[in-house]
Amino acid sequence: MKRIMIIGSAGAGKSTLAQRLAEHYGLPVIHLDRHYWLANWTPRANEEWDLMVEQFAEQEQWIIDGNYSRTMDIRLSRADQVIYLDMPTWLCLYRIVKRRIMYHKKRRPDMNESCDEKLDLEFVKWVWNYRKRSRAHTIQKLKEAAGRSEVIILKSQREVKQYIHTLQ
Repeated sequence: MKRIMIIGSAGAGKSTLAQRLAEHYGLPVIHLDRHYWLANWTPRANEEWDLMVEQFAEQEQWIIDGNYSRTMDIRLSRADQVIYLDMPTWLCLYRIVKRRIMYHKKRRPDMNESCDEKLDLEFVKWVWNYRKRSRAHTIQKLKEAAGRSEVIILKSQREVKQYIHTLQ
């Protein structure tokens, strides 16, 4: 396993799983959020972002966590394995609230240095609508990638734990 792509809603557990897999495989982790967001939650320009993602994907080894559906095809074209964390909405919402409390006035380890953790209504709505807005498109992309990459869909924390257990 050289290149692993992890996708799913905010709060699904992408960064946590990426760290666990990095420990197991010894692969470098690229947290897309850390690179996309500039100071004070300013998004990177699309052209610059696309080039960065292409450069990440061209590397020989990686674990990349993050969605960014506009650049999903770039990562899918190089991934050996794709893990989709298809978690229930309630769990993702719980985790983003928990994360906000844990990192109050601090930065998460997987974020840009100048982006303190925040939680606003827009983000809550984004998580609430993720399955309705993005799931069908993501599943279609995974079906298309299935011939090139190993595709794993995990739908619960129990399935994630079982998957990690199979690695040991």
